[in-house]
Parts: sequence; C-alpha cells; structure tokens
Amino acid sequence: MGLGIGLVGLPNVGKSTTFNALTKAQNAESANYPFCTIEPNKAVVPVPDKRLEALSKIVNPERVQHSTLDFVDIAGLVKGASKGEGLGNKFLGNIRETEVILHIVRCFEDDNVVHTEGSIDPIRDVEIIEQELLFADIDAVIKRIEMLRKKAKGNDKQAKAQLEVAEALLAHIEEGNPVSTFADTDSDPFKAMNKDLRLLTSKEIIYGANVDEEGLGEDNEFVQKLKAYAQERNSEVIKLCAKVEEEMVDFDEDEREEMLADLGVSESGLEQIIHKGFDKLGLQSYFTAGVKEVRAWTIRKGTTAPKAAAVIHNDFEKGFIRAEVISYEDFIEYGGEQGAKEAGKNRLEGKEYIVQDGDIMHFRFNV
Repeated sequence: MGLGIGLVGLPNVGKSTTFNALTKAQNAESANYPFCTIEPNKAVVPVPDKRLEALSKIVNPERVQHSTLDFVDIAGLVKGASKGEGLGNKFLGNIRETEVILHIVRCFEDDNVVHTEGSIDPIRDVEIIEQELLFADIDAVIKRIEMLRKKAKGNDKQAKAQLEVAEALLAHIEEGNPVSTFADTDSDPFKAMNKDLRLLTSKEIIYGANVDEEGLGEDNEFVQKLKAYAQERNSEVIKLCAKVEEEMVDFDEDEREEMLADLGVSESGLEQIIHKGFDKLGLQSYFTAGVKEVRAWTIRKGTTAPKAAAVIHNDFEKGFIRAEVISYEDFIEYGGEQGAKEAGKNRLEGKEYIVQDGDIMHFRFNV
C-alpha cells in the first residue's frame, strides 16, 4: 500500500538491534512471526493477530497469511544530517517515503556501550534528531516559497493560495514548532503542498524507549522523562529491550511466552510497536476464511466493500454485486460460517458498506 514506518535514532541507542529483530530471517519458518528482508534497509513484517489463530482452529486451512507492515531503517542520522552530514541526503529521502516515525531512544546505562554524546540523556537525544528534521523542513519550505512566488506573479490562483499558507508555515516552524502543530494542516493548499514535500515534522512519531532487561519492569528515570516529553506532544512511548527482542525471534511460542512471563510483560515491545504502527497508519484487517487459506487483508479504516474487494483483485471491485459478511465475534461464537448462517448472523452488504475491523467476508461479483 506504499505505507511504512521509518526507524530513526542516534548511533548506539539500539536502533540497529531493533531493526535486526524485525529482519532476522535465518529461522523464519520456525519463528512465531517470520520476518523477511526484501532489501538491505527495508523489512516486510507480519502483523501479529491472535484472531487468525482462532479462525484457523475452526477452519483448519492449508496456510495462514498475516497482514504486513513495511519498516525502513533510516541510515546516516547524525548532527548536521539536514546539511548533508553523514548520509544526510539518503536519510532525508528515505524518511520522506514513510508515514510514521519510530524514534528509538536509549534509556539504559552500560559502560560497555559508548554513547556518542558522552552521557545518557533521552530528551537531549530526541531534540538532536527533531531539530535535524525541523531544519530540513525549513529548507524545503523556503525552496517551495521561492517557486510559488514566481508562479504567483503569473496570476496562478493555486500558487497564491499555497504561498500564503507556506509563508505562515515558515514563520511557525522557524520558531521551533513542528509542522504537526500548524493550524492549517487540514486546509486544501497545505495538503496540496505537503503531498509533494512530505514534510518530516508533519509525521506521527512513536518513541521506542530502549531499556535493559531490568528496565522492562518499573519505569526507570530515563523512561519517565521520555514519557513526560511525549505526553506534552501527544505522542506515545513503547518500552522495549532491543537485545531481548532480537534473541526471541528464534524462540518457539512456548519459549517466547515463558520468557515474557519471566520478564513480567504480556506482549513484546516489537509486537506493541507493530500493532501501534498499524493503527497510526490508519489501517485495519478483514479476513477471508477457507480450507485453502485463512488470510488477513490490509485496508484503510473507512474503506467501502468494493474498495476492500479490490485488495484481493481489481475484478472484484469492477464486477462487485454484494458482500457476504460475518463479524469475527459471531464467526467464533457459532463455530464457523455454517453455524453463523444458521444463527442468522451473516449479512448481505452493498456498495456503501464500510468494512469493519475483523469482518469475515466473501465477495459476489460478475465480470
């Protein structure tokens, strides 16, 4: 769907270890959620969904397919990245392609792992990166204003409208404010401009607080500071131990559950990140359930039935007649499709139906 989550972070904060956990593939077949790397800095990660397991117990399919998310490892992020330091230009190009930023922040002390800034300070680290994002946005908006002024002189009405918004935006971000807090982000001129610029500080941010094993219990002082910072910015913090996450990729289900229980957590940090990222991207899943395959299909929230059908095949949308729908809860409660139908829990829905998360669907079409 062209949507992705970009991992950013200073050197030695655990970003690479986190990405390795997402991309580790040598034991993919035995891993609980097999990961695959399709290029050096990109991973396609299955979305953990226990509903698929419950459906499979009823249907007993030949295979199971999860929804997936794209994660992109953003390289070259150091002070001065916005000016081309490190791999600055590559970094900016990669991150503009993503929709959500996962910012890995070091929240643990370890004398054996040197911090590039000489000490552990999560707020300082966050501000270093966010300033680079802001500087890059300022440069991008200034260049766009120069172009719009030339077009506006030619009496281009759209250019004039965008120019007015761009100049107000520049004043806003030059004061140190992210694009996401700009008052006119819902205006048509802003949307038209940002569709092209994909401004970095307009993106949703999830903070990943990387802790040691001990830190997975009660929040340490670093995590507390990061959570307070994130709360002020209406962002969320997910706590993880990147080292443990990488180790658990090779575990079977029983080993994973045992380790998580020993650590005092019910869900791994990576699973939380995947679920939260899926939600932040405005995505949800519907299911098809047959003996050949039980599968989760990824759609945007608010998608109509014909558009949801097109995710399977374009012909399904072109020749859409109606959709047979059973809610996930009813499918489970009545032991499958036949039981749900006998209980009167199947519905026929038309072109205006908005697909709900967890719907089990079968499409009728004619091409």
